[in-house]
Amino acid sequence: MTFVVRSVEPQTEGAKAFLAKRRKQLFIGGAWIDAAGGDTFATKDPATGVVLAEIAKGGAADVDAAVAAARKAFEGGEWPGLTPMQRSRLLWTLADLIEANIDELAELETLDQGKPLYVGRWAEIPGAVNQFRYYAGLATAIEGRTIDSSINYQPAGKQMASWTLREPVGVVAAIVPWNSPLVLTAMKLAPALAAGCTVVLKPAEDTSLTAVRLAELVQQAGFPAGVLNLVTGLGGEAGAALASHQDVDKVAFTGSTPTGRAILDAAKGNLKKVSLELGGKSPVVILPDADLDLAIPGAANAIFFNAGQVCVAGSRLYAHRSVYDRVVEGVAAQARGLQLGHGLDPATHMGPLVSRKQADRVAGFVAGAAAAGAEVLTGGQQGGDEGTFVTPAVVARVTPDMAIVREEVFGPVVVVQAYDEIDEVVAAANDSEFGLAASIWTESLSHAHRLSRRIKAGTVWINCHSMYDNALPIGGVKASGWGRDSGQVALDGYLEWKTVCAVV
Repeated sequence: MTFVVRSVEPQTEGAKAFLAKRRKQLFIGGAWIDAAGGDTFATKDPATGVVLAEIAKGGAADVDAAVAAARKAFEGGEWPGLTPMQRSRLLWTLADLIEANIDELAELETLDQGKPLYVGRWAEIPGAVNQFRYYAGLATAIEGRTIDSSINYQPAGKQMASWTLREPVGVVAAIVPWNSPLVLTAMKLAPALAAGCTVVLKPAEDTSLTAVRLAELVQQAGFPAGVLNLVTGLGGEAGAALASHQDVDKVAFTGSTPTGRAILDAAKGNLKKVSLELGGKSPVVILPDADLDLAIPGAANAIFFNAGQVCVAGSRLYAHRSVYDRVVEGVAAQARGLQLGHGLDPATHMGPLVSRKQADRVAGFVAGAAAAGAEVLTGGQQGGDEGTFVTPAVVARVTPDMAIVREEVFGPVVVVQAYDEIDEVVAAANDSEFGLAASIWTESLSHAHRLSRRIKAGTVWINCHSMYDNALPIGGVKASGWGRDSGQVALDGYLEWKTVCAVV
């Protein structure tokens, strides 16, 4: 692998103009304001350490103001009176604005998070556009039911009519992570707004820029004041205040399992609804009959895409002993062939990790495994002026009890293991507290069907990995979370059932 870090300036006039305004404010009740305490924090380019902007550091007082604005917009004013078609048009307009500014948003995402530009420009930002368009269509398809009930004690000469309504949950706290900021934000906002909820958005402190720009586009699209409110700040302050707030009706969170557990504890005060898309340790299972020309690059991409900072990253690779050597050599060769560098450099295949803290953590897993007797076939070295780069690593001769096998590393690190029998690999794949995703590589339709049922995961891909569509639910089982993003089922998570019975 090669390692070249060149500082590259943004090319779009939109990104240049946005970054020229160095101080970013909160967006509450339709107005841009400073944090109540006047504090800010710096957001940096992780590849170079260059400060990109000063972000308003919101706290509990700002959360109170944002929740109050969201409550006011939900209970009265223009928003609750809009028809489903009017909500749909607003969502579609927002999608058009994101698409019109796609090059700017992709550059901001790369500068703030580190990912190669093509990932944002051709995958994630279009994914955000499609989320808003998908739910724009569903906004007009929210339906209740009429029920022919068997209640037989109504007054003489009367009849009983019964039906259900679907109504928005209320004020939603959307708390999103730093690995794919804009598309994961869209996965929360689009169904919440389609349902008629109002939202307080808390982006990750490491990657707030596209959230600020999105709030500008929401304002430009014509959403009523208070429908979307943005509170930037630290997770332990603004995020914790949101999760525990007594006037928030639902928390929608994507992030780590430990933080998800903390949100559950914070949410219990008023028994608010909670949806959690949490960590993963996804197995990649390669059967002896797999097409290795497809499986080897597929397994490599499953872990090295976005520098492994993907919740569904294929971080545990199981290859049948008959093909193990070829698979491991092939994945290691793929790793060595990646060029690391600044995300805006067109030659870059893999950018930095989001921060020095995360890079230290990831490199520590590899070093710890080596100290415990594992074999590092390639990678795991930390580099760059800021120490935020970690070379893609392939680690062999691991044991099931090692931290690198059991814990979510969230970096470009894959552990490789051989197996002999189907039952053996199923047991190994399921030997995890997580159950977010998995992939199976085989030419056998029978094996594909059988294994997809036996592996405990919210998503199972066959002969592919990390394939997404707005209509497909995303989420996990076990410690990988509650509820789902994307698809019709996600919209259901922002709606309440109301039963109405009438004597007529």
